[in-house]
This record gives sequence, C-alpha cells and structure tokens, in this order.
Amino acid sequence: MSFTGLVLERHEDADGKKTVTSAVTELTDDQLPEGDVTIDVEYSSLNYKDGMIIKGIGGLVRNYPHVPGVDMAGTVAASDNPGFAVGDRVVLTGWRVGEMHWGGYAQRARVKGDWLVNLADGISTRQAMAIGTAGFTAMQAIMALEDHGVAAGAEHKILVTGASGGVGSSALLWGGAIGHHMVASTGRMENAGDLTALGAAEVIDRAELSDNPSRPLLSERWNGCVDAVGGDTLAHVLAEMAYKGSVAACGLAGGNGLSTTVIPFLLRGVNLLGIDSVMCPTEDRQKVWGRIADVLADQAVADKLESMTSEVDLAGVVDLAPEILAGKVKGRVVVKP
Repeated sequence: MSFTGLVLERHEDADGKKTVTSAVTELTDDQLPEGDVTIDVEYSSLNYKDGMIIKGIGGLVRNYPHVPGVDMAGTVAASDNPGFAVGDRVVLTGWRVGEMHWGGYAQRARVKGDWLVNLADGISTRQAMAIGTAGFTAMQAIMALEDHGVAAGAEHKILVTGASGGVGSSALLWGGAIGHHMVASTGRMENAGDLTALGAAEVIDRAELSDNPSRPLLSERWNGCVDAVGGDTLAHVLAEMAYKGSVAACGLAGGNGLSTTVIPFLLRGVNLLGIDSVMCPTEDRQKVWGRIADVLADQAVADKLESMTSEVDLAGVVDLAPEILAGKVKGRVVVKP
C-alpha cells in the first residue's frame, strides 16, 4: 500500500559538514520498519523535540532516511499482536518513536504493540495528539503528587514552573479542572490572562524563583510542584516546599545540574519525584489516559483544549519547526498526515 510521509535525509559535504533535509514523499508498506502492529495514523503532534529532529539538532536521530514524529494516534490496520485487533483506536507516546524508530509524520506506521495503549473512550485521536507527550506527562505529574498526599483545594498550592510551555500549560488545564489550587510561574507575564483562563488560580513571575537561594530552607510556599524547568529554578523551589511537600520533576530546560543540599529532604521530608513518560509502564499509561478521559468529560475542559489547539499538514510541520524552536508557537499543534 502506498501512502504519504515526511522523510528526512542527512547529507555530508566535502568538508564533513552534515545537514538534514526534509521532503513530503510517497512511501509503501514494505519500507516501514519492523513491528507487529500497523497503524493508519490519523494525527500526530508537533513538540519541541520534533523541531530539533527536523532541523538535525542534538543528534537525536542516528539512522536515515527517517520519518519523524514522536507521538501518534490512529486505528490499527493490521496486527500480529494478540493485544490489538484491526479497528482498535490506539495512541503512542514515548519509546523513542520519531528518534530511533520511524514516527507519526506519515499516513501509516508500523510499531511494536508493547509501545501502544488502547485510546480511552471519550478521547478522539485529534484530542489525543493535542494532549500528546506534554499533556500526558503533565497528568502523570499531577497523579504522582496526589499519590503523595497533595489534595485539591486552596490549602494545597501546586506551583507549575515553565507554565507557558507544553507540560506547564497542560498541568494548569488538568489541575484546575480537578480542583487543585494551581500557581503558574512564567517569564511571560503578558500571558497571565491566558494562564488564568486555563486553570491557574495565581500567576507569578519566574524571577521570583530565578536565584539560587542563599539558605537551604526558605518560607514554606508550596505543597506540590510540577517542575518543567529544573536547574536553579528547581533548587529554589525545593527550599520553599512545605513540610512533606512533593515536587514532580519532568523538565531540564534550566539544565540537568542541581545545586542544593539534603536539608529540604531531611528537615521537611520533601519528596522529589522523577516523571519519565518514556519509561512509564503500560498499566500506568492506561491509568493516565483514563484519568485524562475523565477530566475531558467536562465539556468546558474539552473546549479549553480545543481553544489551545491548531492544526497543520506535513508541509506545515517543516515551516513551523523553526518557530517552535524559537519559542514562538503558542498552544498545541496537531499534525494531520
């Protein structure tokens, strides 16, 4: 069967300089990589990592030609896996698809069934990709905080760092809908109204968290935190956590170093929870998607998700990749192959 896909090629000139080019190309099923489930891809999404891959930044792709797209959602077209039947609606996030394995920027994909989960009732494939890895990770983080005693209500404040980004904005949407008191930290205070509309009860300037604290403990401010930044921001947040508070850390935009002490962990019993959407077991993935479906059952939440979503085709992905790398893309972008 023939279908259309976005294919990346790497070229090397006489001086050894490598460049990556992209083109929308006609492909066939026999070109697909190994796997026991073939999917008719209905939507993928455009994330920061996708932008890096398309522009050949960071060495994330080793083997070319390559079809990028780190997320995908669609319908099973063929299956040799007993867990999936033709016609099943499925979603895939993580597992380095779009990096080590061909991804979702094509009308067909072939993957290992172990990487898939059945899409929960109440979530469309378009919504699944508006949510994508970022929204999935955000719900993972909130559920981890809840598992460690962070309850809904104004008496339990959850700080969200990098709130204007994909994980941060999704955390505001989910947390606000559930009833958590969400506090958004952003470097774009001009977006405060948008963050409040998503679900933030308060918005603060990230400058409040930018300095590495001179003391290991500061005044208690936060019962929970979804940290999508890391680095010095995380060090500052740890010093301001309340007794038995928890930080769900899932981002490294501020670097992977952490200059802190054991004092917040010893004297306040702070929990530092690592959130990794790639290594999340299948059973846990299903629970996360199920929780998202529960929240999306509220039409107001579904409308908010739609309001922050735009759609492009494969050619549009190439045009938009530099924009997302420059931080100029607002909201979520779904890709219709």
